[in-house]
Amino acid sequence: MPEGHSVHRIARQFDRNYVGREVSASSPQGRFLEGAAAIDGRSAVSVRAVGKQMFLEFDADLWLRIHLGMYGAWDFAGEILFDPTIAAANGRMGQTNQRGTALEGEPVFDAAGENSLSSIGAPRRARVHVRMSEQTTGLADEGDEWPPPVVGQVRLRLLTGSTCADLRGPTACQLQNPDEVAATIAKLGPDPLVDDVAAGEERFVTAVRRKTTPIGLLLMDQAVVSGIGNVYRAEMLFRARLDPHTPGRDVPTDVVRELWRDWVRLLAIGVETGQMMTMDDLDPDAYRRAMAHRDDRHWVYHRAGLPCRVCGTEVLLEEMGARKLYWCPSCQR
Repeated sequence: MPEGHSVHRIARQFDRNYVGREVSASSPQGRFLEGAAAIDGRSAVSVRAVGKQMFLEFDADLWLRIHLGMYGAWDFAGEILFDPTIAAANGRMGQTNQRGTALEGEPVFDAAGENSLSSIGAPRRARVHVRMSEQTTGLADEGDEWPPPVVGQVRLRLLTGSTCADLRGPTACQLQNPDEVAATIAKLGPDPLVDDVAAGEERFVTAVRRKTTPIGLLLMDQAVVSGIGNVYRAEMLFRARLDPHTPGRDVPTDVVRELWRDWVRLLAIGVETGQMMTMDDLDPDAYRRAMAHRDDRHWVYHRAGLPCRVCGTEVLLEEMGARKLYWCPSCQR
């Protein structure tokens, strides 16, 4: 499932390529016909991400709410600001990108804090071709068909004169009015990139410390904190040297505060790099390896049966909250 950093990056792409432009909307799959008709021909006004959900505003106070869930993803085509991490995922944004990104030289960050190709040249015209489960991305020729042909089960297509975004497999795709958007967001825990960081910390500490639920479940509860998924959960618990089974109320307040502050740091890194980079103080060569390969990027995630990088104890795998949890029983006491 895409975690918070991915959804914020998707929102950034919509902000750059859709906001301020008239949008044609359709539902090739047929499951969002009325919603697509309601926004067809309207201008995108703003976009925001909160945790794992994105809200795209159109004129006339219409909002499109998207929750990608386990299987949702956006495929972009056309003249898009195409950064290396999107290229590594072959134009698909949403499904957890564990393919890695090969860096050439030092990253060049643009005014929005992203190492997009606009930093080193004009936006590229890219095309995304989907053949069953295989996606390939390349530069388009002048004769390429525009708009691109619809391939597969596309719930929603959003099209401008030069950019196409196809939505597949979301958990939620619905129109909301401003009051409904506010009600949806009110049910979510704090997001460091949306809420006041200090106020968010207090909300998080209060929510955790009043519950007997294991901290390993609380970190995944979007009503407690927004955006944390399976990868960040495992890595944050290891970085805090915290047993996942510890009841929230038994976690010392200073440790709960450090969990929040660690999420503030890691989320910013994830949005900036497009990768869930959870290892600190890497030298340049190690950083490049970590960006390129998941095996060099995480402390415990996806390392079941391997020795802990710190103590050598075998990393355990168990199910918690219907998701796989990786942790070190020696370091995380």
